[in-house]
Amino acid sequence: MPVSTSIRIAPTRAARALNLLRTVQFTHPPNCPCHSNPAHHHHGPQAVTQARRALATPIDYSQQKEYAFEMAASSIRFGPGCTKEVGMDFKNMGAKRVMVVTDANVRKLDAMKQVVEGLEREGISFEVFDKVRVEPKDSSVKEAIEASKPYRPDAFLAVGGGSVIDTAKLMNLYTTFPDADFLDFVNAPLGKGQPIPSKLFPLVAVPTTAGTGSETTGTAIFDLVSKRAKTGIAHRNLKPTIGIVDPLNTRTMPSAVHASSGLDVLCHSLESWTAIPYYERTPRPQNPLNRPAYQGANPISDIFSLKALKDTVKYLPRAVKDPSDHEAQEKMLLAATLAGVGFGNAGVHLCHGMSYPISGQNPGYKHPGYQVDSPIIPHGVSVAVTAPAVFKFTGASNPERHLQAAEAFGVDISNVKLESAGEVLSEALAEFLIGLGDQPRGLKDLGFGRGDVDALVEGTIPQARVLMLAPSLETNNVEAEREQLRGLFENALEY
Repeated sequence: MPVSTSIRIAPTRAARALNLLRTVQFTHPPNCPCHSNPAHHHHGPQAVTQARRALATPIDYSQQKEYAFEMAASSIRFGPGCTKEVGMDFKNMGAKRVMVVTDANVRKLDAMKQVVEGLEREGISFEVFDKVRVEPKDSSVKEAIEASKPYRPDAFLAVGGGSVIDTAKLMNLYTTFPDADFLDFVNAPLGKGQPIPSKLFPLVAVPTTAGTGSETTGTAIFDLVSKRAKTGIAHRNLKPTIGIVDPLNTRTMPSAVHASSGLDVLCHSLESWTAIPYYERTPRPQNPLNRPAYQGANPISDIFSLKALKDTVKYLPRAVKDPSDHEAQEKMLLAATLAGVGFGNAGVHLCHGMSYPISGQNPGYKHPGYQVDSPIIPHGVSVAVTAPAVFKFTGASNPERHLQAAEAFGVDISNVKLESAGEVLSEALAEFLIGLGDQPRGLKDLGFGRGDVDALVEGTIPQARVLMLAPSLETNNVEAEREQLRGLFENALEY
């Protein structure tokens, strides 16, 4: 009986296997030896053998498009006065030694007073590092890391703007992995681009500006001085444990800082909204650990990005115009956080990629309203100055999305042709930027000229992490990409 049973079942299994192979052949034509060879018109034993060999061949993931996206963001607590809870947070975590990270200006503000009182109230030991540099350089980041290691903290607390929060992320990373080389985790091709293999110490972020959204993201940006370029590290394990988003902490922001920080929110939302879809990104990761933080536009990030864009258009002019408009300030702080969730997963593209050499190659510009001794192009300014040129260029990639963005600026798009989407959004952006006042109307106002374009292009090329998400950019052809970038920088000289 067992023999006859096995005889009956064997043909059934063979038939099922053959049917499966045939299904694979018809649903995946490029891998089918029959349909890729005109001489084959049957599915005999030779074809089945070839199909089996094709199935056994390892997949070339570098040529495979992505098929999934992930949603990662820090926990967020939002509300006026919630900064005072931070000591309880660290007690709940069981933290014993907290490294508080800030800068010299923020240390004097009420946010730091609330933090210190909260830690002392709960009996949490802490040490303060207040030498964070605005727009950090690799040297200032390394100084901060070295200051952190001897204290041997088991948790970090960042109080300040994006520069402070980003620096704290890097202090946390290299304190957790003290033997790592600095370039190990830095984005390729400027660094080795290794993924962060495990979770870091707890990090609580208390933003005092409404712009970077760094309290939600796994990204930290700094200047790599030797390369005259901005770069950074991006990985989900870098994100803060929780962001304490307290509107009371942004009331001391000067008008110029409100403006430049808000421009960062504007471009975060626009770039993540218009980035290539996640399913068009290559390569597909072989391991989910290698899936990048910046994945391309996806249905979840879209919700956050579009909401942040609409709120920025509505509330940023009010926040800049009237320092006592606390409603507008609160809405902008929330918009920054929303945009952080959006771009922290979808990514940014050309405005940010081009902004890094603009900041790094500053010819001597000092932005009005910033109380600093050295020349500075605030990050939001360096990002927004190319925006009219960028979105005119990307308009053809997805006209519908560009028109939806233009509609957020109040444009009546009912009779606008699809081929005009980029131009319409570009004009709306330019009008919005001019309306804010005290904004450079192109790279010329920052001190750049046509003679600087080639250097700016070369400083942008290494920003592969964000350029790969840029619609309409020829990233597979370096010379074509250079020409496109050259045209973009030339068009961004003035508007």
